[in-house]
Amino acid sequence: MALLTQADVQRMSDNGTRGPVVVARGEVLTPGARDWLREHRVEVVYPQGESGGEDGSSAPARYQTLFGATLNEKPEHMTHLKGNVLVCKDHPRIAFRGWIDRLEAEILLTQQTTYRAGLKKLTAELEEVLAFVRRYIRFDVLDEPVGPIRLCGYTPEQLREYSHYPEKHLGQPHFLPSHTDSPALLAVNRLRTLVRQAELAAYAAFRDGDGNVTRGDMILGLNRLSSLMWIFMIKLKAGAYEHTQ
Repeated sequence: MALLTQADVQRMSDNGTRGPVVVARGEVLTPGARDWLREHRVEVVYPQGESGGEDGSSAPARYQTLFGATLNEKPEHMTHLKGNVLVCKDHPRIAFRGWIDRLEAEILLTQQTTYRAGLKKLTAELEEVLAFVRRYIRFDVLDEPVGPIRLCGYTPEQLREYSHYPEKHLGQPHFLPSHTDSPALLAVNRLRTLVRQAELAAYAAFRDGDGNVTRGDMILGLNRLSSLMWIFMIKLKAGAYEHTQ
């Protein structure tokens, strides 16, 4: 029997931002782990047929696939879509989660660049962006709505307006990035392209057979996030961010 401590479940759920926590056969949650999971409202998944009892006793693990099959063991080429439902690792929703993971990594690298450049305000804004992106796994796995969007003080309408008419609102016209631009601007530009790729992956993941979108809120959030990246670039080009040491 293996004990899952609070530190274990925090790591498994990325501190409550990615969840759910899957408790496999033969694993038991410690009281501290259970308290932390309840406090942070992280879903705990036991494969079908497992009791999840305090004593760790359980029936053989049972999984389901989208094709109606039931499995006693999880194949290496499959992963959890939701609960005990398994899909192949190239499923569009799993691919989308991979893009979110990549997007998080790129945000961190961009923050490193802006921090070293003394752009503390932009670094803090990117931290807000990171928190927003990290919630996307929960939006998907737990079917949570994105809810009202407000990023770095902008409403969805303002994000669209400011990114479409930057000279009117920010005093800087549209421009094409150049190798002569600052490392911070080029890092944000690269981040912008990954946001756009994540948006395309979201469309592939959340559309039905007729092409209708099933999670328009998630796609809208990424679309407006792309607009925010362009606003960051406009402000960098205009010298609107103060450099501090």
